[in-house]
Amino acid sequence: MSQEITHQKINDAFHADESDGDIGLCGWILTGFSWLLILCTFPFSLCVCLKVVQEYERAVIFRLGRLMSGGAKGPGLLFVLPCIDKFFIADLRLITFDVPPQEVLTKDSVTVSVDAVVYYRVSNATVSIANVENAHHSTRLLAQTTLRNVLGTRNLHEILGDRESISTFMQ
Repeated sequence: MSQEITHQKINDAFHADESDGDIGLCGWILTGFSWLLILCTFPFSLCVCLKVVQEYERAVIFRLGRLMSGGAKGPGLLFVLPCIDKFFIADLRLITFDVPPQEVLTKDSVTVSVDAVVYYRVSNATVSIANVENAHHSTRLLAQTTLRNVLGTRNLHEILGDRESISTFMQ
């Protein structure tokens, strides 16, 4: 019963925090000034307002600090209001990096130097941009920590003999 109430409170707090399109009076005034600026400098403002998003990228737009509805935009041509909108680009391609050699103390107290290669892909650009400050750096640190934690619970003969099962477990 209390777990259902807790889930309901979390859901209510989440939905209360979502942008419902109401930017307030000050937001409407700033948006009006931005449109006026675009109209006054029309031919030149297109260079600032139009952005191109590649096929393998998605753009996440924040208007006055709030996440715009509709999720990530792209690929194609994108219209951004100057001074009001901020946009961030997320790369959806497969990204690889190598984990630097880690000194790991195994379960049987043997020091082993291990390195690894990590492959990852961003599946949801909006979550990647809005919830994590630097997704690439966070993934790198998570890979290093996971490598040390998993290998620290194994004996040396398990590490040498069961590389496939360790790899599957880490995935």
